[in-house]
Amino acid sequence: MTAIIFDLDGTLVDSAPDIQAAANKMLASEGRAPLDLPTVIGFIGNGLPKLVERAMRARDLPMDRHADLSARTLAFYDAESTTRTRPYPGLDEALDTLKAQGFALGICTNKPAAPARDILARFDLARHFEVVIGGDTLPVKKPDPAPLRAAFAALGQDGLFVGDSEVDAETAERAHVPFLLFTEGYRKQPVEALPHLANFSQFNALPDLVAQALTRTAV
Repeated sequence: MTAIIFDLDGTLVDSAPDIQAAANKMLASEGRAPLDLPTVIGFIGNGLPKLVERAMRARDLPMDRHADLSARTLAFYDAESTTRTRPYPGLDEALDTLKAQGFALGICTNKPAAPARDILARFDLARHFEVVIGGDTLPVKKPDPAPLRAAFAALGQDGLFVGDSEVDAETAERAHVPFLLFTEGYRKQPVEALPHLANFSQFNALPDLVAQALTRTAV
């Protein structure tokens, strides 16, 4: 059996609108103007504390408030983590196909584990995944390779990593794992700027792409 580990935000689900809403509620509580969606998408990728830091700097909030405002943003997010979030089209069918083909599936995300599990449960995706490594599972986050290695270790298999961003590409490279890039997520750079084995824009293409990738890596 081969393992396939997935990122969550921008890879399996379009969660940016709920993240934006939580960040803007925090900013409103501090009397600051909201951030537009493209700006918030640019802040996603390194975990919630880093996103809050970026939002605070964008609105000139003192950094000695960071811990408090991170906790407040997380509370806002936990209260409405799935209101505007949607899985990408074709995802469930692709995961069903991969499971039927015998792949072990897991999640490695910088989102805290609790809201990550809430999203998976809300959209009936949890049944596909045997392990969830969140941004608070280990002392370090991606692009440190330790969380990704932990996900593979929990499944007892090597395999592929599927993600959407510069952080994911760097994580895979540092973990020496083949990387498949979903091009419709939250990356900031052109596709060709990110190291990857192959890329896809529609989930109905993923099962065949996985088969091709495994053939290439076996050569």
